[in-house]
Amino acid sequence: MKRFVYADNAATTQVSQEVLEAMLPWLKDGYGNPSSIYAKGREAGHAIETARQKVAAALGAQPGEIYFTGCGSESDNWALKGTAHKLAAKGKKHLITTAFEHHAILHSCAALEKEGFEVTYLPVGEKGIITAQQVADAIREDTALVSIMYANNEIGTIQPIAEIGEICRSRGVWFHTDAVQAVGNVPINVAEQNIDMLSMSGHKIHAPKGVGVLYIRRGISIPNLMDGGGQERGHRAGTENVASIVGLARAIETACADIPAKIERVTKMRNRIIDGLLQVPLARLNGDRDRRLMGNVNISFPGVEGESLLLSLDLLGICASSGSACTSGSLDPSHVLLSIGLSHEVAHGSLRISISDWTSDEDVDYIIENVPPVIEKLRAMSPMWEHMQKGEIVL
Repeated sequence: MKRFVYADNAATTQVSQEVLEAMLPWLKDGYGNPSSIYAKGREAGHAIETARQKVAAALGAQPGEIYFTGCGSESDNWALKGTAHKLAAKGKKHLITTAFEHHAILHSCAALEKEGFEVTYLPVGEKGIITAQQVADAIREDTALVSIMYANNEIGTIQPIAEIGEICRSRGVWFHTDAVQAVGNVPINVAEQNIDMLSMSGHKIHAPKGVGVLYIRRGISIPNLMDGGGQERGHRAGTENVASIVGLARAIETACADIPAKIERVTKMRNRIIDGLLQVPLARLNGDRDRRLMGNVNISFPGVEGESLLLSLDLLGICASSGSACTSGSLDPSHVLLSIGLSHEVAHGSLRISISDWTSDEDVDYIIENVPPVIEKLRAMSPMWEHMQKGEIVL
């Protein structure tokens, strides 16, 4: 029988057994509304506050700085739109971000541009890394916010967040980071790194989908994204998802328990995959080799279409993702890969493998053994590969 290897952890993760066990009481018996004053409601409210303390401890924050949301995208929207609308009254209508942010950031910026805000999109270079100096050079008198993702969701490159935070703090500019991919994978301390706002999502760290966090530093006040009830201290309306909040808290405790040991183990597996797949002719690693998330592998295979590659690997029991946006109904290649200088043809043939602490050495062996033959087979059927070999398509 074929082996099953889940290697798309950057897309989502499996809910862990310990997270599920932490959630079950709140799915079954702890169904009280946290806003109710009777015992069952107070119990649910207490569970939320305990979870808030755990999340704060993992991020180096204070419990009163943690707000539970529905997902990382909601957190991103709240941070950007809230800041823009808050500071516009002071004449600050300029934002700074990068060209390869998650669409939750890029589409929020596009929406704000339609309202008259100006956005600077910093180029990320062929390695997929910006510098703190780029941020310093882009800050203006009317800059309201700098939003730089902690680690890229496609190519895994890690940005110099502490240095950027220091520059923003010294210039009096608020600093937000989308840390959805970073939480649990790198050590984070929002106070030490001068982070004013941080977004994260539960389903990237073995918690369920549908729950996220926005950290807002004490002293910063932004308008609500959602209005209604008085939940989350009056800042985020909607009856709380108690079970998922409890699950997220348990997940972040586990994910942040011993990050250095996890980095050492997973990085070795990641490097084995990179070295193995770079044996394929003309394969190229996307993003910096060293300054990347421990579980991220993103490699382009010219002459191969991403959709065909994913379907072929799926038949072998390997779950991964591609550099083409086929799953969203778009024929365009990834904006991330284009931002680091890849041509459309090369970007379409990219493969993202994202492993985790749950990945085994046997899983790594299976990936290394099976991806190259699939590439060879697909290239043998590809007119594009034939044109590339003849030099008719420049890579």
